[in-house]
Amino acid sequence: MFDVPLMSIATKTGDTGTTALLFGKRVPKTHIRVATYGQVDELGSALGLCRAHTQDHAAKAIIREVQGELVYLMSEIATDDTDQSRFKEKYAEQAITQEAVDRLTTEIQVKETTTGSFSGWTYAGETVAQAFFDQARTTCRRTERSLIELKESGAAVRPELHQYLNRLADLLWLIGREHE
Repeated sequence: MFDVPLMSIATKTGDTGTTALLFGKRVPKTHIRVATYGQVDELGSALGLCRAHTQDHAAKAIIREVQGELVYLMSEIATDDTDQSRFKEKYAEQAITQEAVDRLTTEIQVKETTTGSFSGWTYAGETVAQAFFDQARTTCRRTERSLIELKESGAAVRPELHQYLNRLADLLWLIGREHE
């Protein structure tokens, strides 16, 4: 997916409270961009728990595909606006596109026709898998809010990224209902 040079995980360059974005620009570890891509990383880990705890092979396949797309999304967010043209030049074919958003929308529509409609509130914890899917959904919503905050801070954020996270949270809610 991404070519990463071999290096030690302990670079010690973050010991002063800064971290490097893609292409090397350093920012404080408390920067909204860092917080946002960190939440995408948390979402990918939460989805790993979902994938590990479901027996539904279709759900596993969806989650695995999404995890790969989140790596790209995280990397795009981890790129300063001044380096976005370099990023697009290097990784254009892996971009989160309208087609990816539409694919999630189609998955939602299919699940809504097979699962039926829901009324009332549901409670996490009916099954372990359902609890993990609900936890991933709320992590996705938190990530979505952080992405909006990043955009509101003046950063360039493509609308497809927000739409993707919005659809993903909806899809995770439906998959969670299938696991009750």
